[in-house]
Amino acid sequence: MSLTLYDYELDENGYKVRLLLGALGLPHATVAVDMIPGAEQTRAPLIDLNPLGTLPILVDGETVLREAEAILLYLAQRFDPGGPWLPREPDAFGRTMAWLVFAARDLHAATLARRTAMFDVPGDAAALERASRDAFRAMEDHMVLQAIADAGFFVGATATLADLALFPAFALSRDHGIDHETFPALRRWARRVRALPGFRTMPGIPDYH
Repeated sequence: MSLTLYDYELDENGYKVRLLLGALGLPHATVAVDMIPGAEQTRAPLIDLNPLGTLPILVDGETVLREAEAILLYLAQRFDPGGPWLPREPDAFGRTMAWLVFAARDLHAATLARRTAMFDVPGDAAALERASRDAFRAMEDHMVLQAIADAGFFVGATATLADLALFPAFALSRDHGIDHETFPALRRWARRVRALPGFRTMPGIPDYH
């Protein structure tokens, strides 16, 4: 096995992958990429690995993958088949996939809001903030219902890829002015994510004491 992750330390999408690598205890090499401000991922040799010019990129032998959610699915299938991260039971599998789509689509506004706030990336800060709060409110409402059902994570009683994909955008949202006190169910969930075996932190992740 020879895994190499091309990543930018402050990128929440790369952080999703790092969370799963830690949870699975997978040895890997990391290549630090100057994404901001250098946009190194848009030039050779990285553009040859990913013509879209985005991060993260995972290389596993002859396999080259882009997009954090796709990488999460690949790692779970390859290194943890039948494990808890990607449920095999159809209902739980479907709900896990739905939240992975939500992470890639609805939470993209939070990713852009953070980049606009922290790195002066152009964007409509007010519109991105509204979209971020709407997404977090949907997550909060879901976790309130999960608590009533005595389920501590997004799909059930144990963590799945859904939790790892959703966690970075919320946990890092204080970087663009989101008050976590207004999302108590998500705060409780975030504490549970932090307590998972193999959890890795990154700059900006709260302790949630």
